Amino acid sequence: MPQQKIYGKLLQGHQVASGRSPNSPYQAGTIRTQTPFFKELGLDLSPYFSGTLNVDISPYICIMNSPQFTFRQVNWTEAHPPEDFSFSRCPVIYNDESYDGWVYHPHPETKIRHFHNPSVMELVAVPIPKIKYGDLLQLLINPLEIDIVEPTT
Repeated sequence: MPQQKIYGKLLQGHQVASGRSPNSPYQAGTIRTQTPFFKELGLDLSPYFSGTLNVDISPYICIMNSPQFTFRQVNWTEAHPPEDFSFSRCPVIYNDESYDGWVYHPHPETKIRHFHNPSVMELVAVPIPKIKYGDLLQLLINPLEIDIVEPTT
């Protein structure tokens, strides 16, 4: 797999993916709830942490152009209409160690809640010891699947 290294800073997200948000209707977290649906479609996220890393790559944005997996109209909850999701393998480098991960991209046109700044990438990764908000990370993206660009104004 070709790799392009990008840098980013770990930010606190809405904590809906992990189920830690007190205001979320998804008490188990969205990732844990979605995992069986993704597994049935061919991507097993069960070895990964049931939450997302929110990585600020500003001033750049991530555009999924040919992701390894795209799942259309996933009807994973009755709380809102089905959503589209894309995934691209993305190792995370933290403290000179590599951790397996995926870019997790709920398509904004089908996602009705919890929007992110377009410079924030969401990742699902294996547990990373001692990681904390504000830490700098390196992400190894596949440039055949993802474009990292400066937004046009």
